[in-house]
Amino acid sequence: MDARAKRIYDEAGPDDGYRVLVDHVWPRGVSRDRAKLDEWARELAPSDELRRWFDHDPARFAEFRARYRRELATRSARLDELRRIA
Repeated sequence: MDARAKRIYDEAGPDDGYRVLVDHVWPRGVSRDRAKLDEWARELAPSDELRRWFDHDPARFAEFRARYRRELATRSARLDELRRIA
């Protein structure tokens, strides 16, 4: 199975497969029924510190990505669980 990214605000589709939300907080305006998630993986979201540093600044995206990947490297067991599902 392929892994694909999709916004939680987009409707769930029949071809979505196993749906995982990766975010610290539940998205506003989206009910749990409407989200149609299989799992909420808060622990894989970027840290609060990293999100505050990034501050949605496009000029910082490349560095944000590198820092986030370093964070994810410390959560390899959890990522392996999702890889087995995918």
